[in-house]
Amino acid sequence: MNILKNYLPTLLLLAGVLLGGLCGVVFGESASVVKPVGDLFLNLMFVLVVPIVFLSVSSAIYQMVSTNRVGRTLGVTVLVFLGMSVVSAVLTIGCVLVYNPMQGIASSSFQGLLAEAETLPTSWGDLWVQTLTVPEFLDMFSKAHLLPLIVFSVLFGWATALCGEKGDAVAGLLNSAMQVILRMMDLLMKAAPLCLGCYFAHTIGSMGSQIASGLMGSLVLFLVVTAVLFVGVNTLYIYMVSGMLGLKRYWRHIITPALTAVATSSSAACIPVGIKAAKQMGVSDSIAETVVPFGINMHKDGSVATSVIKIVFLLCVFGGHIDLWGQIPLIVAVALVTSVVVGAIPSGGMTGELLTCSILGFSPELAGILLVIATLVDVPATLLNATNNVVAAVLVDKRVKGVSK
Repeated sequence: MNILKNYLPTLLLLAGVLLGGLCGVVFGESASVVKPVGDLFLNLMFVLVVPIVFLSVSSAIYQMVSTNRVGRTLGVTVLVFLGMSVVSAVLTIGCVLVYNPMQGIASSSFQGLLAEAETLPTSWGDLWVQTLTVPEFLDMFSKAHLLPLIVFSVLFGWATALCGEKGDAVAGLLNSAMQVILRMMDLLMKAAPLCLGCYFAHTIGSMGSQIASGLMGSLVLFLVVTAVLFVGVNTLYIYMVSGMLGLKRYWRHIITPALTAVATSSSAACIPVGIKAAKQMGVSDSIAETVVPFGINMHKDGSVATSVIKIVFLLCVFGGHIDLWGQIPLIVAVALVTSVVVGAIPSGGMTGELLTCSILGFSPELAGILLVIATLVDVPATLLNATNNVVAAVLVDKRVKGVSK
C-alpha cells in the first residue's frame, strides 16, 4: 500500500498522458477541442513559477550566508558534484550520438511549432548576456527570463543576510510566502493528470503519432543511460578511490538506497538510508551527513541525463539540428544549469522545462512536452539522483581525508 501511495501521483499523471495520447491518435485534429483545458493548467503553472523561483532562491541564499556554511568540505563537494554531472552529461550525449530516437521525427507537420523557435545569438558572449540579464526590471518577472530572475534573487537573498537584524523581517516574509505558494502548487497539481492529458491529446492530434514514438524511444535511451551510469561508471568511481575491498562494500550497501529510490520515486525519501549506506562504506559521519542531504538539492545526475535528452529532443524535433556535434558544449552547459534549478527549487520540474526553453529560444508552450519526458523517466532518474549522492560522499571523504578505507 505504501508503494502504491508513493507512486499514485506519477501513475495518475502517466495514465492521464497515455489516455490523452490515445485520444489524440483516435480523434486526430478534433482532439484540439480540449486544448483550452491544458492551456488553463499551463498558464496557472507559469504564473506560480516566477514567485517560487524568487522566494525559494532568495530564502536559500539568506540561510547560507547568515549561517556561514563555507569551508574546504563544501568546496570539494561542489567540485565532485560538478565533475560527476559533467561525466553524466557527456556520457548521455555519447549514447544519443549512437542511438538518437528523435532523429528523423521533424517533418513538414511540425512547421507550426518550428516557427515558434527564435534564432539563437550568434556568439557565446551574446548568448550569456541575453540569458543572465534583461534591460528592464519588469522584464525579469516573466517565465521567459528565469535565469535573470535567479541572478536577482541570489543578490536579494545575499543583501538580506548582510543587513543583519534589519533583514530578519524580510527573511521571515520570504519563508512564509514560500509556504503559501507551495500549497497553491500542491492544489494545482491535483488537476495535472486531467489537464496534461488534454494538452497531450491536442499535441498528438495536431502533430501526429511520430512524436509519441520519439517519446518512447527517449525512455528506452534513458534506461540504457541509467544502466551504464549506475553499474559501469559508479563502479569505476568507487574502484578508483577504494579498490576492490571498497567496491565490494559499496555494492553490499548501495542496494537499500537503490530500492528505496525505486519504491518511493523520491530523492528526499532516500536521505536517511543514503546517509546510513555512506557510513557503512566508511565515510565519516560529518561528511555523510553533509554531502548526501546537500546533494539531494544540488547534485542530480539523473536530472542531468534527463535534461540532455530533453534538449536533444527540442533541437532535433523543433530546431532542425540533425548534426549535434557542434551543439555539445551548449547541451552540457544548459543541462547542468537546469538540473541545479530542478534540485534547488521546490516544484522545480516545470521551472527547469521553462528555463530550458528560455535559454534555447523555444516557445514556453513546449515545456509541457518536456514535462511528459520527465514523467516517463522519473523512476530511473530518481535512482541515479539518490545513489550517485552516496558515491559522491565516498569521493569527497577520500579527497578530504586522503586516506584509503
